[in-house]
Amino acid sequence: MPLNNRRPDVVVYRADTIDMTPTRPEHVLLVAETASPGSETTDRVVKRDQYARAGIPLYWRVEWTVTGIPVVYTYLLDSASGQYRDGEVFTGVVKAAVPFPVEIDLSSFGQRSGPP
Repeated sequence: MPLNNRRPDVVVYRADTIDMTPTRPEHVLLVAETASPGSETTDRVVKRDQYARAGIPLYWRVEWTVTGIPVVYTYLLDSASGQYRDGEVFTGVVKAAVPFPVEIDLSSFGQRSGPP
């Protein structure tokens, strides 16, 4: 199934495919999207479904609370169903083990004072 030429905010590729063009969904380990006012449904439902159908193992969605603090929702692809299952939810610091160990201090993103 084509991915409709999505351009995620963050893409983590498999190292052995970084020089391959065009990039194919099977080259991707993780995609992340930052939701903004007006894109919540697209990011929460449409993109989540499209990335799952494309077989991308991990999907992260960043949303901003009304107080301007980022929250990261993670999803893991269930290969049996072809759908994402809920993973961890992070505020403060993201400490993930897959697709590789990573720690991201969300406070470095600053706070938003309102819609972008």
